[in-house]
Amino acid sequence: MPQDYYELLGVERGASEAEIKKAFRRLARELHPDVNKHDPEAEEKFKAAAEAYEVLSDPERRQTYDAFGHDGLRSGGWSPRSSGFGSVEDIFQAFFGGGGGGGSPFGDIFGSRGPAGGADVAAAVEITLAEVVTGASREVSFEAVQACEHCRGNGAEPGTPIRTCETCGGAGQLRQVSRTAFGQMVRAVACETCGGDGKIAETPCEVCDGRGRTVADRTFDVEIPPGIESGQRIRIGGGGHAGEAGARSGDLYVEVAIAEDDRFVREGPDLVSVVDVSATEAMLGAEIEVATLDGSETVEASPGTQHGERVTLPGLGLPTLRRRARGDQHVLFNVVVPANLSEEQRELAARLAETITEENLAGRRREGIFSRVRRAFG
Repeated sequence: MPQDYYELLGVERGASEAEIKKAFRRLARELHPDVNKHDPEAEEKFKAAAEAYEVLSDPERRQTYDAFGHDGLRSGGWSPRSSGFGSVEDIFQAFFGGGGGGGSPFGDIFGSRGPAGGADVAAAVEITLAEVVTGASREVSFEAVQACEHCRGNGAEPGTPIRTCETCGGAGQLRQVSRTAFGQMVRAVACETCGGDGKIAETPCEVCDGRGRTVADRTFDVEIPPGIESGQRIRIGGGGHAGEAGARSGDLYVEVAIAEDDRFVREGPDLVSVVDVSATEAMLGAEIEVATLDGSETVEASPGTQHGERVTLPGLGLPTLRRRARGDQHVLFNVVVPANLSEEQRELAARLAETITEENLAGRRREGIFSRVRRAFG
């Protein structure tokens, strides 16, 4: 069973964002294999801590986790970023932006700067209420920065040499020392000659002008799980803009909207629909056809049905991300009093009214005032 993320980081469930970040940085120092060589499981422990931080540092993911646990995250399409990296060094780069070019493996924890990761991309799709039951697939297309296919991202024309930057010696960084009232301060800055790459192409790529990246159309087939709610997002790791050489790509976030359906009102996993019943059908009883997401169903309005009464169709609602079992559909009866009566109809109604007794009205009058008001207003 997956370990609780709050326990992994050693924080309370109500911990602030700053407390979560502080706890993760402390664990990062303790668990890095270069520092903690005596523990062969340090790398796996760090990956687990990184996964916990990735969830708890994101307000939306944290809310999903608090409500639905690990199953809610996985059902929503989320997967940890650390699962896509081959080494712990790559994970440090993803979270702290450092670890390359001969700098500290702890990246920004100690102030150095690594290659910039790619930006995230946001997209939106719409599905129907019926597709909430079955799940759906949508194609998402957008323009994104990607590694240049002509030079394979190195910025050099194929077949031409790439030399080490003489200014920074291949580190991609220069250290600036300044004196302050507290002593010397050392600051690492990107090398202006090579732009932080540490290498220079003697013949820049003709397609990307030596940048190593181009803009192109990207398309993803996004699988939307059953039970998703409007406004929830699906994350596709690495689906965003490409980063600088050696850095990871950004992510693609697809926000799902549920199209309105005039037949239903959604209340969590349940659906509510309203069906009109004539006054005579309400008095005598009738079988009424009702629309559901699975087709038509017949419900019975028993004799003496009152306005606002309901019947329940079990299992004809919606699933949730936590469980596949569906909610119910509640059918409310809207008793319609006929208008524009003909003379004959008025005479028949008058004759009926003369026969109504206290016993016919007793069922309604036994209700309290609050029950009657609640039923009248739905």
